[in-house]
Parts: sequence; C-alpha cells; structure tokens
Amino acid sequence: MPSIAEIRSAVARYVATVGTGTSADIAALYADDATLEDPVGSPPHVGREAIEKFYSQLDAVRNTTELLTVRVAGNTAAFLFRVVTDTGDQRISIEPIDVMTFDEQARITSMRAFWSPDDVTLT
Repeated sequence: MPSIAEIRSAVARYVATVGTGTSADIAALYADDATLEDPVGSPPHVGREAIEKFYSQLDAVRNTTELLTVRVAGNTAAFLFRVVTDTGDQRISIEPIDVMTFDEQARITSMRAFWSPDDVTLT
C-alpha cells in the first residue's frame, strides 16, 4: 500500500495535471484497468483509453485548479478542489469532492467525483 505522503503527492499531481496537462497526461496517472465515475451516478468509464477519452474535452479549454483540502485513509483519498475552466466565452467554476483509491505505485485505481449541476457557477 502507498504511504500517506505518496497518496497526497498523487492527489496534488492529479489536480495540477487537470489544470495544465493534456488528457493523455491525466490518463497516465491512472492504472490500466482503473474506473472513473464523474459525476457519481453516471456510467463509469473503465480502462485508461476510456478515461483519456473522458478527459479529452479538457484539451480544448484552459483550466486552473487549486487543491483545497485532502484526507487520506488506507489506500483512499477524499479531496475538495476547485477547477475554473475558461472557454473563451465564459468561465465555469466547480468544486467537486473526489474520492480516489490507489494501487501500490500510487496510481489511481478508481475515481468517483461528487458534484451536480447545482455546484457549477458560470461567470
């Protein structure tokens, strides 16, 4: 099992990569057979290829991110972060709570994002 420090580092790397990386960069943080449910209740994306496709919508926009808080227990982290997306026409802000599990190499094995349309702010 990864250490608390390794999981905290993996979470920080994920948040930073969502802000500055490509969909391929983000997907590379996941284990090959990982699952992603974003938002919770939507059909899960399974496997790195499907996860990269999910994140590909971010490749055409500019994001800034900020990690607000993180808690780690065992191989699981729950964290609150802010994502601000600039589409050119508007800014979209959301603060999801993500819950992730990690393998021995601190790669993401599952991610569940807790948010709804009520949590999105447009400016």
